[in-house]
Amino acid sequence: MTSQWLLDLIQRRWWIYSPQKATWIEHATHGFNLFEGTAWTVFAALVFARFARYRRSWIEVPYALAFFTFGLTDFRESYALDTWLLVVKLMNLVVLFALRRYVIRNFHPESRVY
Repeated sequence: MTSQWLLDLIQRRWWIYSPQKATWIEHATHGFNLFEGTAWTVFAALVFARFARYRRSWIEVPYALAFFTFGLTDFRESYALDTWLLVVKLMNLVVLFALRRYVIRNFHPESRVY
């Protein structure tokens, strides 16, 4: 019984974007997620470009990849929100915070912005 509940939760689709039936808030959510996905992708490109230009630290490669994958999850979220996507986004967010912590501690130890 418990395993079926967990399986149902993991496979659950919470929201789907349907342009013909969408309310104004669903259109706004869709647009915001597209904007957010674009922003994360741009951040990824900027971090990777900095790495390609200066090659100061290899940590920038997984940092750029984490930004890029977070952007991809926002593009997916703009059309449908599933439990598995929320789990992936949460794991990606944990990775981003861990990478940020590593960068601050190792390259900017004087910084107090956590």
